[in-house]
Amino acid sequence: MSILNSQYLSKADKFILLFSVLALSGLVWLVYFSHGFLAPSSSESGWWEFIPFFNACMNLTAAACILLGIRSIKRRSQGQIYIDRHKRWMKLAFVSSSLFLVGYLIYHSFHGDSKFQGVGIMRPIYFFILISHILLSTIVFPMVLLSFYWGISNRIAQHKKLAKWTYPLWFYVSLTGVLIFVLLKSNQA
Repeated sequence: MSILNSQYLSKADKFILLFSVLALSGLVWLVYFSHGFLAPSSSESGWWEFIPFFNACMNLTAAACILLGIRSIKRRSQGQIYIDRHKRWMKLAFVSSSLFLVGYLIYHSFHGDSKFQGVGIMRPIYFFILISHILLSTIVFPMVLLSFYWGISNRIAQHKKLAKWTYPLWFYVSLTGVLIFVLLKSNQA
């Protein structure tokens, strides 16, 4: 039995998948086609310039919470307190990632995309990290939503099956988000 077999998906599950497709489509438009549609003239600096740092902090928080949540659930045999801790850590990871996404949407609405200025060996390293980050973030987005929903709605068997794939991808995407910020900032002209 596949956990994403349509006969086992509830209406809420199907809504989450549809929402994911629509949200990712909107994100692609925003980042690659809108060119900072809310941006003022190019000579103005904006209030949104702090957002990349905020986003990196939210990604780092999410990554830490994911690790702490996994550590807690691996101790579930030691008592309910570890399951409760897992839930708290994962809720905080979800909130942190959600705040990152809001910040990302705001920043790209005003600024558009950021150009990497690095040269030499850093250029292919950066683009490898960026491309893997982008591809895996599109895959993990619906996985996080479903894992989170299944966890809070007590569909534990489905949650466990999907979460074992979700958490390493989510962790990688969160951590590489921080790394992309650092690489962009360290190679600005």
